[in-house]
Amino acid sequence: MFDKFISYLQFEKRYSQHTVLAYRQDLNAFIEFAEVKRISEFTDLSSAFIRSWIVYLIEGGMKNKSVNRKLASLRTFYKWMRKEGMINHSPMTKVQGPKNEKHLPIFAKESELAQPKMEDLFTNDFSGKRDAIMLELFYQTGIRLSELIGLTLQDIQGNQIKVLGKRNKERIIPISNDFVQQIEEYIVIRRELLPKHEFLLVLDSGKKLYPTFAYRKINYYLGKVTSLDKKSPHILRHTFATHMLNRGTGLETLKDLLGHASLSATQVYTHNSFAQLNSIYSQAHPRGHKTS
Repeated sequence: MFDKFISYLQFEKRYSQHTVLAYRQDLNAFIEFAEVKRISEFTDLSSAFIRSWIVYLIEGGMKNKSVNRKLASLRTFYKWMRKEGMINHSPMTKVQGPKNEKHLPIFAKESELAQPKMEDLFTNDFSGKRDAIMLELFYQTGIRLSELIGLTLQDIQGNQIKVLGKRNKERIIPISNDFVQQIEEYIVIRRELLPKHEFLLVLDSGKKLYPTFAYRKINYYLGKVTSLDKKSPHILRHTFATHMLNRGTGLETLKDLLGHASLSATQVYTHNSFAQLNSIYSQAHPRGHKTS
């Protein structure tokens, strides 16, 4: 039913495979609720009906953020139908999603990721060196999981890394001299084992890294150094952003490093940064101490 729309997402919007899959799943969920068989039947669905779907999802225990993601998928689909001349008006213009809950990003402490502590985690063979590079890339650059998997040998350019982000937008992220040397040592071993492979990080078998593998590895290593409930690659992205702000990085600079489209997405980290500054102030300033 959606083949033409999916092609539009892939080739015109240039969305990632992961994003396209999410759109497909969201639309399938709505189709099941609406019991429609053909695209033409979407023209009969009203904004009131779509609002009833929102109520159904929330009463089923779905969080507001997930509901809004599904609505975003449906909104894009109706815009495409209007663009294709299938409908004259979208019912989504009268549909407003629930307000997202505000959650502060979770992050690891600087002391938990101290270099001497981290070095003891990894073996000195190919697998250990690859895992060390993977974790350090997440923490030192703040890149997304999909961006890390897509890194090639050509993306390592001296003291910087070229990253292909969302919607194929490129950005350059600097890295430390020590990390450059660490990557170079890994590449020497990697080229001996897999001389023809273009991707920077690969499995022991030589195949391309996949999301579940990277998630499992990061979860394991973070579990060795932190007591956080969540231990994922995205936690390291939050950690990168928070530590950068705590050490004086400006919001605009951090926005560019993270590859955010707007400053509003970056501003969420200022809450964590302020909490850190408040803690430092209360400990350091003579009148900052709270009396009991």
